[in-house]
Amino acid sequence: MRLSSLADYAVVMLTAAARHCGGAARLNATMLAQETGVPLPTAQKLVSRLAAAGLIDSTRGTGGGIRLSRPPATITLADIVEAVEGPIAMTSCVDAGHHDCAIEGNCRVKPHWNAVNDAVRGALAGVSLAHLAATARVPENQLAPQRVEA
Repeated sequence: MRLSSLADYAVVMLTAAARHCGGAARLNATMLAQETGVPLPTAQKLVSRLAAAGLIDSTRGTGGGIRLSRPPATITLADIVEAVEGPIAMTSCVDAGHHDCAIEGNCRVKPHWNAVNDAVRGALAGVSLAHLAATARVPENQLAPQRVEA
């Protein structure tokens, strides 16, 4: 299983936004793109998706910008992934939509996929944006190479 680049970038951007949480100034897609290295068009696209999902508040115009819609401790990796990818579904068996499996009628594994899916979603839901923002900080002594005096 691999997350898409968009989901990965959304996590990176929201982690950066969480580090700015509590500040009076609003962020914008350009600032987040510069800070994270996410290409600006992608950052703008993600701002729209994350706002539509209710994870960020976005205001246009002078004095506008974006901010997290709720505290970072209440936003999880599962929330972010689902905002970008849709509901987490390891197989079509657990997808709420139509099932197009050719062996569905005889499958003995199908009853177990919900437990697997719940475990994966639970693992993602167990990691908050606050945790990511706190652990993403680079110690000051690692920001620049140390010079060794001879």
